[in-house]
Amino acid sequence: MSQLKLPSTLKIGISRGFLEVKQFMRQRESVVFTLLFPVLLLLIFGSVFKDEIAPGVTFSQYFVAGMIASGLVNTGFQQLAITIPMERDDGTLKRLRGTPAPASSYFIGKIILVFVSMSIQVILLLIFGVLLYGITLPTDPERWLTFIWVMLLGLISSTLLGIAFSSVPKSGRGASAVVSPIVIILQFFSGVFFVFTQLPTWMQNFAAIFPLKWLTQGMRAVFLPDSFAAQEVAGSWELGKIAIFLGVWSVLGFFLALKTFRWEK
Repeated sequence: MSQLKLPSTLKIGISRGFLEVKQFMRQRESVVFTLLFPVLLLLIFGSVFKDEIAPGVTFSQYFVAGMIASGLVNTGFQQLAITIPMERDDGTLKRLRGTPAPASSYFIGKIILVFVSMSIQVILLLIFGVLLYGITLPTDPERWLTFIWVMLLGLISSTLLGIAFSSVPKSGRGASAVVSPIVIILQFFSGVFFVFTQLPTWMQNFAAIFPLKWLTQGMRAVFLPDSFAAQEVAGSWELGKIAIFLGVWSVLGFFLALKTFRWEK
């Protein structure tokens, strides 16, 4: 008798991804916090800070670039570093490990979840930004190409680092207390809520180690005029340097995930 041929790893991963998205959409608290929280921050900060921070650049225009970058870290790093320990605690990972499905299909599913969540978040931010605060969208195709590769590198690095860091919390219950403060500190240090060059030098140097600083800078290169590049630390957008740093963090996250990920407690 011929053996039944199992579906490919990619096909199983895609099916797993759709299941991840469906489960996520059923969790109202997660949907509100992950998808709508950045929009709420834009509404609050956009209503309070209405002045221009540079000629032709409103705070809302600056802030939406930072929130898109921060959203990549929230949906990739933070969400996975919290939910994976919870799945480890309730036995989900152990049961999945006991099925014939390849282990990599689980991670493909997580990547699809992060991509879908981030796409919805970006669309909502841009819609509300344009309608309520007059945010100007790029018209140059080159800027949208920059947006695509910065977003993809940010998604990859954030997702892999989230998977790697998921082994740090000792339990799913305490994962949020471990992960959330790290993300909040990096948001303040990386120029999400404040103009980066107005932060103390030691904060700038510390933030430059981590990917969020380079993500925010890459998004500013997309949504802010070229004249604003003169206000960056190096006086330019440093797109090549952004690609290098995000690429290095992606490779590092990959090896850390392979080394540290655990299916059981």
